[in-house]
Amino acid sequence: MSVLRKVDRNAERWLLLVFYVMLVITMAIEVVRRELFAYSSIWGEEIVRYSFIYLAWIGAAAAVKERAHIRIDVIMHYLGPRPKALLYIFGDLVMFVVAIIALYWSFEAVHVSAKFGSVTDGLRVSKVWFLMAVPTGFALMIWRLLQSFRRDFNALRDGKPVFEGDKLFD
Repeated sequence: MSVLRKVDRNAERWLLLVFYVMLVITMAIEVVRRELFAYSSIWGEEIVRYSFIYLAWIGAAAAVKERAHIRIDVIMHYLGPRPKALLYIFGDLVMFVVAIIALYWSFEAVHVSAKFGSVTDGLRVSKVWFLMAVPTGFALMIWRLLQSFRRDFNALRDGKPVFEGDKLFD
């Protein structure tokens, strides 16, 4: 398997793991520092906050990939394979348009932060790095939606059922 295929298959998983481990370790260190030494740092809170923001946006892209977003799918049980595929494609199309618009506007905050050179309070790092979580999440969502379109159109063309994601509850 090529490196690009491995990255495509597991990118969100790896990124989520990195940010989750960073969040948990930093939070544990800060709790120990606060309880044992009666001291805490502002940078620890910032790392946890920004790691959580990246977790949320990358997790949203991972949910698009796996079709795991919360949805009302009662009607899907009564539809045949072709109408079901068309409904999924329509839903992804709506999400695609929203993601394109959101990607465009999320760069505005990044641009303003870069223009004025804003930095975080504790880490004194450019806020651009942290504000990029939103456009990164939407760019990943757009990529996963494009893959979903291809997968659904191929299933529709071949007469196969569309990918519906894993069932959380039966």
